[in-house]
Amino acid sequence: MSRVLSVNVGMPRKLVAPGVTVLTSIFKSPVEGRVAVRRYNLAGDQQSDLTVHGGPYKAVYSYSHEHYDYWSEQLSEGDLPYGAFGENQTTEGLTEDGVYIGDQFRVGTAVLQVTQPRMPCYKLGIRFGRADMVKRFWLSGRSGIYFSIVEEGDVAAGDVIERLLEGPERVSVSDVVRLYRGDETNAELLERALRAPLFGGWKEGLWERRG
Repeated sequence: MSRVLSVNVGMPRKLVAPGVTVLTSIFKSPVEGRVAVRRYNLAGDQQSDLTVHGGPYKAVYSYSHEHYDYWSEQLSEGDLPYGAFGENQTTEGLTEDGVYIGDQFRVGTAVLQVTQPRMPCYKLGIRFGRADMVKRFWLSGRSGIYFSIVEEGDVAAGDVIERLLEGPERVSVSDVVRLYRGDETNAELLERALRAPLFGGWKEGLWERRG
């Protein structure tokens, strides 16, 4: 059974990094009680740079708690707090290998649809104070999952995540990352990925793989 372990939100804040001041919303903290799931985000949460975050196809970002032990060991961070990767939902039992592009899930009273993996940006490196963090994240294959909001509602820690509808092409989030990186070269899988309801710039990269 899949479930929500934590609901995490954060507002934009200025962060001074070497040679630059950036506005970021990557710092998220767990909140108690039920949280409204709106059209483009969660109540109390706001994306900073809408050119690369947020919008209808990156409304909610989920990250699996199953990945936390890996990162604690890799980064020598000890116990990482929920929301450490900027996710709105820290989940259990919902990983990139078992979730398909276009899947719809009931989470609390909301319905969410899987739209794409996460492409890490430099702010992840700032969050962890590591110049190599973006590369590490990308190579790990532990991308996390972006959702659009099909039906608004509310969500809280402890809510069950129920699959309502399976993606039409059965292309997993992990499949997309492997195809994009060139680790996976199965032509039939690539064609299915190009037909899937995959959003963001991912299809452009896959078209290049297709040749």
